[in-house]
Amino acid sequence: METAHVVGIEVDPDGAAGGVVTREHGSLRAAAVIIATGTYLGGKVYVGDQSWCSGPQGQRAAVELGRGLALLGLRLTRFKTGTSPRVRRDSVDVSKTEEQRGEVLPFGFSFETRGTRPDQELCWLTYTTARTHEIIRANLGRAPLFTGAITGRGPRYCPSVETKVVQFPARERHQVFLEPETKDGDIMYLGGLSTSLPADVQEEMVHSVPGLEEAEIVRPGYAIEYDCLVPTELTPSLETKKVPGLFTAGQINGTSGYEEAASQGLIAGINAVLKIRGMEPFVLERSDAYIGVLIDDLVTKGTSEPYRVMTSRAEYRLSLRQDNADLRLTEKGYRLGLVRPERYEMFLTRRRQIEQEMRRLVSMVVPGDAATARTLATIGTTPLQSETTLGDLLARPEVTYESLAPIDRERPRLPVDVVQVVEIELKYAGYIRKQRDQIERARRLEARIIPPCVDYWSIAGLSREARERLSDIRPRSIGQAARVSGVSPADIMALLAYIEARRYHDKTGERDAGQAAGC
Repeated sequence: METAHVVGIEVDPDGAAGGVVTREHGSLRAAAVIIATGTYLGGKVYVGDQSWCSGPQGQRAAVELGRGLALLGLRLTRFKTGTSPRVRRDSVDVSKTEEQRGEVLPFGFSFETRGTRPDQELCWLTYTTARTHEIIRANLGRAPLFTGAITGRGPRYCPSVETKVVQFPARERHQVFLEPETKDGDIMYLGGLSTSLPADVQEEMVHSVPGLEEAEIVRPGYAIEYDCLVPTELTPSLETKKVPGLFTAGQINGTSGYEEAASQGLIAGINAVLKIRGMEPFVLERSDAYIGVLIDDLVTKGTSEPYRVMTSRAEYRLSLRQDNADLRLTEKGYRLGLVRPERYEMFLTRRRQIEQEMRRLVSMVVPGDAATARTLATIGTTPLQSETTLGDLLARPEVTYESLAPIDRERPRLPVDVVQVVEIELKYAGYIRKQRDQIERARRLEARIIPPCVDYWSIAGLSREARERLSDIRPRSIGQAARVSGVSPADIMALLAYIEARRYHDKTGERDAGQAAGC
């Protein structure tokens, strides 16, 4: 089928999503619907004092769809993001910039790759100047971010260059990364120079940056305002609470783009299929993955600005490492049918290598003899008072897996990524064990499921704010309820008491009026 523009969601008599309505082909039936509108939903582009209804790069905005979602009772908010000017590659003088080579590593984003590609495209680094800042300050009266034209909240961690100049007046310069848009194309992206200043001002501003004095702008930067859902409208499976069968993913859920959007698309896609098959939803916990942290933050706390996931948002980040991502998630992916059998076999081999090597190291005894003392002196660590194990030696800060080679003559040949996991797990074993205990305690709270139809207004002991917030979020567990803003430890105790009393009355067949109203 040719491209069609979705203008609404078709809702069945039972209130569930039954398809989409398109401008070109009318109604298209579907067992589940996923919306991933990016910044197109009600999109409005700003360049200086000019603005027009549009999606990114001049494409049509999804205006009717936004109105349709609002008519379904879904709450919307307005966010803003922006982009940098694009320049022609052959008009840039890279001799005035700093070369930024990509790092070639023996391991990659996927464990199937066994390393990053050596044929990476070069990037370059340059900086804004005092002249750049002078141009920006002189034209703030023409910047829609400062005239009041733009009302949506922008991303805190990716501000426009005019915002950086205003908020950090003492900074003499800001980084500008020159990045090829594609491998073989002629367009470069000016990372760090996001702006919505008028095109003539952008021209002057770009030419004030070393290396860009003669740069030809092929597309000016712009800001874009767009509609997105208030993410507390969603369940942890990314299904909307008010319209069953309707899933949303990406910037429509109040996040920034790239990794955040891609990860939500994966989870929404999985759960849409599970919904169609009548199966339980797939939910990653905060201790499983950063995707779990991202989605839990969104649906439990909401966000007042484009949300960006960062390591600091995860309380279990010692366990959420890049080196153990497959150990945490491959088994789950295999059960869902997303991991091929041959890849699963690779994973099993890697996991077996890690487990065997850790067992070997913690059981291999090292004598406190002269040869060991010489090796330890070479490493720069204290001598042994008595015999110990290789695992205990590896726990010392100054000792590495490789430095133990002279006294570890039985070591097998292992891939670098396997050695990395083994070394981290043994070196930080005490901290990791403590975090696993924390995760286990948290899981016990997550296992305390709250009945979905509880009437929070009937629970004695809850504060008014807790009743309002819990009624809005409708957490699925005590653990999630404890993370809801405005819910205190005293409220959690009251909620636990209610659930225990309810369980007791369910067992004995006794239900009082308040509990009967709960479901």
